[in-house]
Amino acid sequence: MKKLSLLILLVLSPILSFAKAPDCHSWPMTMAAVWLKNAKIVDMADIDEVKSKITLLASEKKKKGLYTQIYHFVFYDKKGNTYEVITKNDSSYEECSMSSVSSYLISKSDISN
Repeated sequence: MKKLSLLILLVLSPILSFAKAPDCHSWPMTMAAVWLKNAKIVDMADIDEVKSKITLLASEKKKKGLYTQIYHFVFYDKKGNTYEVITKNDSSYEECSMSSVSSYLISKSDISN
């Protein structure tokens, strides 16, 4: 019986440990797009927003409802090129823009080469 109880506890503990983080992908996604444009990497008018992929890689709860969130975005332009960006920012349930967004271009593919 003890082994069964321990097994159930081990199976359920990862489920219980996940706190629901705020869904704040729009703020870092917009700031990543602005950063790509300002860095003259790609003009956002050329981006096919419908194809963009969004993945929340990490969300760490800090003090007083503040979360540090790491997102991975894959942007596609109309020619089929891809731009992968990792962002880091702080957010909360009340406000997604609790901090500035740090953006990092991790991959850029050019299909014309």
